[in-house]
Amino acid sequence: MTLNADRAPLFEALIRHAGRKPDSFHVPGHKGKAAWTLQAAEERYARFLEIDVTELSDTDDLHHPEGVIAEAQKLAADCFGAEETRFLVGGSTAGNLAMILAVCRPGELLLVQRNVHKSIIHGLMLAGARAVFLPPETEPGSGLAVAPSERTVREALHRYPEAKSLLLSNPNYYGLAADLSKMVQSAHERDIPVLVDEAHGAHFGQHPAFPRSALRFGADAVVQSAHKMLSAMTMGAMLHMQGERLDRESVRSQLRMLQSSSPSYPIMASLDLARRELHTRKAECFEQALLASSRIREGIAPLPFAALSLAPEGAWGLTMDPLKLVLYDETGTLDGFRLRDELEKQGCLAEMADDRFVVLALGTGTEPSDGERLVDALRAIAPLAEAGEAGKRENGWQRESEPEQRPIPEPVAFRRGAERTETVRLEDAEGRISGEWVIPYPPGVPELFPGERIERAAVERLRQWQRRGARIQGAADASLRHLQVWIES
Repeated sequence: MTLNADRAPLFEALIRHAGRKPDSFHVPGHKGKAAWTLQAAEERYARFLEIDVTELSDTDDLHHPEGVIAEAQKLAADCFGAEETRFLVGGSTAGNLAMILAVCRPGELLLVQRNVHKSIIHGLMLAGARAVFLPPETEPGSGLAVAPSERTVREALHRYPEAKSLLLSNPNYYGLAADLSKMVQSAHERDIPVLVDEAHGAHFGQHPAFPRSALRFGADAVVQSAHKMLSAMTMGAMLHMQGERLDRESVRSQLRMLQSSSPSYPIMASLDLARRELHTRKAECFEQALLASSRIREGIAPLPFAALSLAPEGAWGLTMDPLKLVLYDETGTLDGFRLRDELEKQGCLAEMADDRFVVLALGTGTEPSDGERLVDALRAIAPLAEAGEAGKRENGWQRESEPEQRPIPEPVAFRRGAERTETVRLEDAEGRISGEWVIPYPPGVPELFPGERIERAAVERLRQWQRRGARIQGAADASLRHLQVWIES
C-alpha cells in the first residue's frame, strides 16, 4: 500500500458515508440525526451525529481492520516512527492495560517506575502480577520526581533476572522528560521489552524544541494520548510498537478484550485528522503554541511569578517540555492551589496544581493571543502576591532537603480480590499496609495503593495534600484524617 500523508482515510470514508444519506437500520439509535427536542442540543450535535456510525462495509472494524482504519493506522505508524500503531478509544489507560496484560501471566514479575499513573496499578491488579517499584530520581531545583536512574534500573535487572518487562512513565505531569536510552539498552541486553507510558508526549520528537520520543530511545511499546497535546478528541490515544521482543499479537488480543466492541468513530476520525496535521505540517503545527509559551515567559518577567526551569545541577539527561508551563509565585504568598483558583476567577483554567506549582498545558490549538490573556490574568493577580513580598522565600518555596537514596523494595503482589480492612487515623498508619487507593487528581499518580506498606514519608505527603485541600480519589475519607489498612493476622 502506497501511503499518502495528506489523506485522512477514515475521516474521508465517514464523510462519504454521510454524503450518501443512507437509511439506517443499524445502531446507533439516533440514526445520524439529532432526535432531541432541546434546540441547543440539536444545533451542537446535528452534524456531528452524521459521522457517529458503526462497523459497516465502508467504515471498517477497529478490532479487525482491513480497510480505512487499517490504512489510517499505517499512516500513524509512519508519522510517529513506529512499525505498528493501534488506535485507542479508551485513552492511554486502554494501552497501558493492554501492554501489561500482554507481557505477563499471574504471579510473574515486572519492574515498574514508582511514580506512575493509576492505570498502571490497575493493569498490575488485573494481571495478578508482582511488581518491583523502582524509586524515581528527583530533579534538584524543584524536588519533582522523574524517572528512575540508570543505576537503579541496572541494579533491579541484576537482582530480578526473571522480570518480564521494564515499565517506565515519561515525561512526568510537569513536562520533565528523562533520557531513557541507557535504561532501554540495559533492559534489551537481557532481552526484556521496555514499555513506556508517554501519555503526555505525543508531540515529542516532532519539533526541535521538544524532547525525544521513547520510540527514538528504542522502547518496544509506547502509549501516547493524542488528545492531551495534539488535536484529537478526548479519549483518543495510540499504542505504538516496534522490534521483536514484544508479542504484538498478544497486545492486539488484549486490546480486542479491553476496548469497546462499539468504538467511537468520531474519536477514531479525530486521531486520523490529528495525525494528518502532524504528518503534513510537521513542526509548523507547534509554532503558534511555542510563540505563546515564549510570550508568557517574557510577559511574566516583571511580575512576581516565574516559570520553572531546570536547575543547573539537573543537567543529567533531563529536558523540559516547552508546552508545559509550571508557574509559581516567587514571593511564596500564593501556593499552587490558590494561584490556580485566582487564575480561574480571571477565566484561565489550569491543567492542575499542587502546593507549590500550577501546571498549564499548551497544545496545537494554543495561539499567541491565549498567552497574552494569561499574562493579563497574572498581571491582575500580581497585587495579591506582592502584598506578601515581605515574607519572600527563595524560589517561592522552601527548597526541600536532598532526598535519601531509596533502596529498591521487595516485590509487591497484586490481586483483584479485596482484603479485609480497618480504619485507622492517618498518624497511626505508618508501617501498616494500605487497603485503599489515595490518588490526588490530577495528576493521578497514587500516593498509596492497596497492598503498599505505608512509610513515614508517605504519611507526611498526605498531610501536605490534606492541608492544601487537594481533590482526592479512592480514599474512603477524602479529608485524609483516616486511612483504610489491611487487617494483618
